[in-house]
Amino acid sequence: MTDTEAISEITDYPQDRRDRIVPSPGLARLGADGPGRIRLEHGHTPWLLTRYADVRAALAQSATSADVTDPDLPRVGPLIPGPNLMSFLKMDEPDHGRLRRMVTAEFTHRRVQALRPRIEAQVEGLLDELADREPPLDLLREYAMAVPSRVVSELFGIPAGDRAMVQSVSETIASSTADPADAAQAFGRLTAYLDQLTARYEAEPEDNLLGRVAERYVAPGELSHEEFVAMARLLVVAGHETTAQMIALSVLALLAAPAELAKLRADPGLWSGAVDELLRFLSITQVGVVRLVTGDVEIGGCPMGRGDGFEVSLPAANHDPSVFPEPGRLDVERDASAHLAFGHGVHQCLGRSLAKAELETALRGLLTRFPGLRLAVGEDEIGYRTRHDFVFGVHELPVTW
Repeated sequence: MTDTEAISEITDYPQDRRDRIVPSPGLARLGADGPGRIRLEHGHTPWLLTRYADVRAALAQSATSADVTDPDLPRVGPLIPGPNLMSFLKMDEPDHGRLRRMVTAEFTHRRVQALRPRIEAQVEGLLDELADREPPLDLLREYAMAVPSRVVSELFGIPAGDRAMVQSVSETIASSTADPADAAQAFGRLTAYLDQLTARYEAEPEDNLLGRVAERYVAPGELSHEEFVAMARLLVVAGHETTAQMIALSVLALLAAPAELAKLRADPGLWSGAVDELLRFLSITQVGVVRLVTGDVEIGGCPMGRGDGFEVSLPAANHDPSVFPEPGRLDVERDASAHLAFGHGVHQCLGRSLAKAELETALRGLLTRFPGLRLAVGEDEIGYRTRHDFVFGVHELPVTW
């Protein structure tokens, strides 16, 4: 396929998920023979990588940049102005490593395991509240969003009275389809709030993530206040939207696969592996994983030079049949631990252990407490987010029991 043919075939990239939950099969076909050129709405024409091996190799490639301040970096959605933007997520070395290492210890597997009783307590409290409600209700708002909101708030020391605001602005910031003015306003509001909250913990550190970072790194002068605010903003936003949509979509996927749900109810020991399979199957980070090439490289048999950009499709990679046979089938007994839902390489999601713990606890608890849980509307009435959203998901999930 020539560059011109590739561009004309997918001028509307990103593509909608044609059958709603599962990524469009057109993505896999597009990259079946290797990287191809695409055109994004802002005029960039990067390479698109869809094969599992190509995506993994690209994300491990050191001769690339993720610096969001570089105008040549391919992008989807508006660029919100502001200092440090997305902190270390969109930085290169050495700043990326310097900042990321300051919070790595907060998200290790051992640390998350120690947090599990607190996560379980938050989930049980929410389930008690649901049990007191009269269905139908919107599971996305009342439960899926509330789980990460409460967990993140407790972890970061965000007062209970501020949770709703933080959740709302985080959702707006994470949406690539939000009106640019609304996104900028939400960005500014969250930044102003975290400016005050981090200053409070700098003055009087407490035993929470922000308090510990303030004491260990801000006080000795290793981390500036501005960097601290940007770091907090990144972690708060990242901790809300993806986990909330994964909870909602996982419920939807399991209700649509009753045989798989029955396996989980019969053998709760399958839940840990099932979470990996759901992460692979749904692959909700659907656009925006981009890099700029900084030296001559070859990926998937395609030579790329300095200044070339590429976007990787995590959904397509996670549905590569050479790695995951029958990728469009949800199989809770599948070993899907090699999935790329959290990315790969130095920018792999820092909070992956926390996200998996939240997902397992929230899904197991909900589907155990409410064995009669079902959709309150027809499947065709569920509204899905568009192809342009960084995070795939639903607008609401009406359920009853």
